[in-house]
Amino acid sequence: MLRKIHGLPSLAVMLFVVLLAGTGAILSLMPTFQRAAAVIPAAGEISAATLAQHVVTHFPQVERIERDLSGEVIVHYQQDNKVHADLVNPLTGESIAPYKPSAVMVWVKNLHRSFLLGDTGRIMAGVTAGFMVLICLSGTFLLVRRIGGWKALVKPFKGKGSKRIHSELARFAILGLLLSSLTGAYMSALRFGVFTDHTYVEAEFPNAVSGGQPASVSSLIALKNIDLSELRELTFPAPNDRQDVYSVTTRSGVGFVDQSTGQWLSFAALPESGVLQQWVTKLHTGEGLWWLGLILGASALTVSVLSYTGARSWWIRRRSAISQVNSQINIVDIEQADTIILVGSEGNTTWGFARDLQANLCKAGCKVYCAEMNQLADYYPQAKRLFILTSTYGNGDAPSSAHNFLAKLASFRPDQTMQFAVLGFGDQQFPQFCQYALDVDAAIQNKGIARLHSVGLINRGSSAQFREWGNDIADVTGIPLALTHNPLPTPTAKLTLIGREDYGLDGLAATSIFRFSATGKDPLPLFEAGDLLGIVPPNDDVARFYSLASSTTDGVLEICVRKQPYGLCSGYLHNLRLGDGIKGFIRQNPEFRPAVGGNPIILIGAGAGIGPLAGFIRKNTQRNPMFLYWGGRNEESDFLYQPDLGRYLEDHRLTGLQTAFSQTKSQAAEKTYVQDKLLEDQTAVRQMLEQGAQILVCGGRDMAAGVAQAIDDILKPLQINVDALKAQGRYLEDVY
Repeated sequence: MLRKIHGLPSLAVMLFVVLLAGTGAILSLMPTFQRAAAVIPAAGEISAATLAQHVVTHFPQVERIERDLSGEVIVHYQQDNKVHADLVNPLTGESIAPYKPSAVMVWVKNLHRSFLLGDTGRIMAGVTAGFMVLICLSGTFLLVRRIGGWKALVKPFKGKGSKRIHSELARFAILGLLLSSLTGAYMSALRFGVFTDHTYVEAEFPNAVSGGQPASVSSLIALKNIDLSELRELTFPAPNDRQDVYSVTTRSGVGFVDQSTGQWLSFAALPESGVLQQWVTKLHTGEGLWWLGLILGASALTVSVLSYTGARSWWIRRRSAISQVNSQINIVDIEQADTIILVGSEGNTTWGFARDLQANLCKAGCKVYCAEMNQLADYYPQAKRLFILTSTYGNGDAPSSAHNFLAKLASFRPDQTMQFAVLGFGDQQFPQFCQYALDVDAAIQNKGIARLHSVGLINRGSSAQFREWGNDIADVTGIPLALTHNPLPTPTAKLTLIGREDYGLDGLAATSIFRFSATGKDPLPLFEAGDLLGIVPPNDDVARFYSLASSTTDGVLEICVRKQPYGLCSGYLHNLRLGDGIKGFIRQNPEFRPAVGGNPIILIGAGAGIGPLAGFIRKNTQRNPMFLYWGGRNEESDFLYQPDLGRYLEDHRLTGLQTAFSQTKSQAAEKTYVQDKLLEDQTAVRQMLEQGAQILVCGGRDMAAGVAQAIDDILKPLQINVDALKAQGRYLEDVY
């Protein structure tokens, strides 16, 4: 529902919003230009009386002095029976230049206020501003939900492409856009009488004046007591008319001054509501607040990009949804189906896995019906198996095609023989990894439906994990499944092995550091340490991913690979010789990066997990505090990157190093693991975490679990835990 509240109004008024924002961005420059052209005396330096005397000296036929919110002083006067206006220097009263508003800017202002359509256009502009308020508020809540909480607004965002651009720009511009739209909607409502306008007050015109000889304007006590910064307008009495008066408008009200005695004849103060309404105008236009005008203008400039990226994301979702509906292979209807596949997806990538499962089941003779989770029926007469494939949106929420599923589940009437299996898709870097899938699994079990298989979790669209899940389902059901869907791009870059360092070849943990260069004249793709190199070994169609220990600027692709028993890809790599070529592609991994800034970074890894950590240290040219805890098997044969780490310690790219080796020549009691070293240094680790340190963990799952437990123990005195650090973006994992 929130997505519809945000998306539909955005699409409906997109052109009007872009037009309002574009013209608003142009107009936002005017307060700065006006401020630059104005001469601004210091507070208390010059009074309204002094200014008036300066002006009278140079403009004897002055009729009115106007001071705008930006500080410009404009004199309106008669000359040759014509009315003129000059911008003047308030310190001298001399003309700076003739004053004539730009015809172009007047046109832009009318376009902004009314789309050049008079009152009808003003109503349209006000309605558009109201929609903009709704779009800003709903967009803010959508963004907060997507990134996992309000605190995450001040942290680096995850993701890439138009969604990342949309989120980053929205975070930058949301306050400015919300302020502009709120104040614009209020000003429109004020103009058309929805609210009472208190910005204009009228003082009672005096019934009698002194009628004496007009005094010098510089001697009028009422004007002498008005600082120039308070003055808005001063209208002079008609020449030779002793019954006329000075009309004065200040920031606090309006009144009339006797031209002979210089005393106030009447004064009407501006009510507090009027002051507030004047501030609304200033906050909308930036007049008198040139710096705010620039902020509002910068925010407005993002609207066209936000509109494009938002519309593009909507169209991609819409096109994918249409494509999925049009490509459904539901040969059977609901009444005939013995197998139901329901899909929950935000960006529709989960549908590819569902199609692969559906095709395999149909090939095996099953009668399969596939639909989105929102289309859960009350009853499936023949269905014996129910498969749920779903992603998780934001902070554990349902994706767009599943937001009604749990509500519909309440009226679902399963057959007593039905069994179910849930498969979740997500990214382990997010704190609520596959949480919606877990919630769905628990809810279906509470309906009394028997599990066909425990809930499966797929990290980053892993085709290998999908295939393993399919093998498990095949074992349970006896249905042959050969799931092969791979949503990732095929390898495109040709790479040549130019160097390798081998460790532990005599033991059970042979590990090598491989360095590849681009082949021929092709340049290396763009990548950073921590990104992933995807490699598809010969005679296989499933990519394996290895964390990169280098960046594009290093001129090589560097990975650290342990040879796995019966490992097809690791064996393939370990059999390479210098000069051999492979094919690979880069998968960005921006969620696994050291934070920018001077806070300490604690790097924790074991075995080949040191690869990206070494890359982070290599790039620490700012010499920010960086500590490495690393565990290996044997210090003599398995100490990966030992020479490099020594150099990094010497040049202070690495602040501290703690190593733990699980196999030594000493007695078993002396064996240590990386979590042991963390606990030995727990006081120092806790102090760094109190200072805002970030932890990055890379390596096997068992090691990562032990490290998380150790960090939890260290954090107990601080009454926080690893989950809290993850929510803050201060505990990142890249585990396998």
